[in-house]
Amino acid sequence: MVECVLVIAAPGQGAQTPGFLNAWLELPGVADRLAWWSAVTGLDLIRYGTTADADEIRDTAVAQPLLVASALVAYEALGVRPDVTAGHSVGELAAAAIAGVISPESAMVLVRERGRAMAEAAAVTETGMTAVLGGDAEEVLATIEKHGLTPANANGAGQVVAAGTKEQLAAFAEAPPAGARLRSLSVAGAFHTHHMAPAVDTLRRITPGMPVADPVTRLLSNRDGAVVDHGPDFVARLVEQVSAPVRWDSCMATMADLGVTAIIELPPAGTLVGLARRALPDVERVALKTPDDLDKARALVQQETRAGDDTLENA
Repeated sequence: MVECVLVIAAPGQGAQTPGFLNAWLELPGVADRLAWWSAVTGLDLIRYGTTADADEIRDTAVAQPLLVASALVAYEALGVRPDVTAGHSVGELAAAAIAGVISPESAMVLVRERGRAMAEAAAVTETGMTAVLGGDAEEVLATIEKHGLTPANANGAGQVVAAGTKEQLAAFAEAPPAGARLRSLSVAGAFHTHHMAPAVDTLRRITPGMPVADPVTRLLSNRDGAVVDHGPDFVARLVEQVSAPVRWDSCMATMADLGVTAIIELPPAGTLVGLARRALPDVERVALKTPDDLDKARALVQQETRAGDDTLENA
């Protein structure tokens, strides 16, 4: 018997693009849900997801609530329960809500405060992030360290994200690792580095009173790719992760160990299924970019379920 194992994954900051929520607002109930979460966050999420320009949604305090809200409305519209859930960086808050560790409203409160605190921390020093694509892995890390940068995201599939001050990133661009391509990311700070320590302190103060439950599905942590089965432990990891590197490579390694057969990425989708295409080539993938992709995602789940049933019948 081949077990069918579905992952639903939520992307992180930098995935947002202007107008990406336009089509989702055509679904019944989505505008109402976003209006409610707009009240929770104090942001006009509908405007930011439809008519705001790239600079507006690049703002950390806006981008993070917008990403979590978009992931959760699409998950509710999909109506499929995963076997495993994971999120990249701020996507972990959406994953925590999907797994039942926190409520959607708690996720929106937490991401509101996370986004504000990280934006304030980023304003202290001008910092940023650069994706490093390809090159020898050891040389890439050595060059990042040489320039005083932090490997803030280990994304797997030959991709590492370097983070630090603008001056450090400029020097890095002048002398990059051999054979590597560099791409500046649309984020407003050196996230998952020591520059975010003040934001960690903020979240440590506010999370103890948040209602938390144990996950109802397998939930992966960015810290090390581990399956976390204790809700308070996952929330503590969420807090500390703000200034610690994201190990998405470890999350994908755990997916492989769990026998994952399919991945659905929530909007604004594309980044995580792209990484999975290279790191987990045998896994079926759907990027849930618009409501037009919902039927494709549901068909994938049905296909995987039928494949498992056929295997069982023929065993």
